[in-house]
Amino acid sequence: MKNNSVNNYPIFHQPWWLDSTVGAGNWGECIVEKGGEIHARLPYVLKKKYGFTIISQPPLTQYLGPWFKEVSGAKYSKSLSREKDLTEELINQLPKYDYFIQNFSPSITNWQPWYWEGYKQTTNYTYRLDDLSNINELWEGMESKIRTDIRKAEKLGVSVQSTDELTKFWSVHQKTFSRQGKCPPYTFDFLLGLDAELKQRNFRRILLALDEKGQVHAGAYLVWNDECIWYLMGGGDPELRNSGATSLVLWEAIKIALDGQKVFDFEGSMIESVERFFRGFGAKQKPFSSISKTNSRLLKLGSVLKRS
Repeated sequence: MKNNSVNNYPIFHQPWWLDSTVGAGNWGECIVEKGGEIHARLPYVLKKKYGFTIISQPPLTQYLGPWFKEVSGAKYSKSLSREKDLTEELINQLPKYDYFIQNFSPSITNWQPWYWEGYKQTTNYTYRLDDLSNINELWEGMESKIRTDIRKAEKLGVSVQSTDELTKFWSVHQKTFSRQGKCPPYTFDFLLGLDAELKQRNFRRILLALDEKGQVHAGAYLVWNDECIWYLMGGGDPELRNSGATSLVLWEAIKIALDGQKVFDFEGSMIESVERFFRGFGAKQKPFSSISKTNSRLLKLGSVLKRS
């Protein structure tokens, strides 16, 4: 790998992120190199499931998809042509698979080259706060219910603290899944390993909303790079959910993004109640693509049978 490009990759594309989330040796990458520089890259996770070979992405990894080296000054038509050629080269390097699925970053707005190669697309949405220049405008841009919840939490004596106590965050994170009758799709040991890498690089912040008795009402786990902060994980105690602490902890997270002059990404959700909550912070809807392709005839048949 050419080191001149590694630092330009998105955080979810970083080799150390992929090593932490799937293990070294369990992921690969397609690379297009020109003139000694990497111009395009596509990381992927290759795994076996029920005898099928699947290309997907790791847990807690919001986006993979292609990365393209920025080239300034090119005409729009030339940029599209270059992107098409690079995409074709990346796709041609992919190992044989039965099923492919990846989420692409919102910055990848052109999936047409994938369409021409037989891939399908589903539009998903995240919510982002792009303009964090004025805290008063951010406050006024939120729905009144969110502002009321924040004030309520503060009146109840709830405050937000930064912490390295991953165990306390994990406890409240688990409670959110338990309330839905589910378990997190990853273990505490998995999170412990990823957290160690993020902490070492100063790429994360854990926030906990606690009352005067020390009870944890809600928590947020943030990761970032130079441009963006992602609300990677969160959680709230179901027995204390009426305190407004979840809104308060997210408001404090947004203020961290404001101080660092970064975009704040809520990481989106297609769950109606979650979408409504994120939208209440005045964030703007941002589409991103989920790209898939089925090569296995057996899997194609199973998909047809499910729809019939």
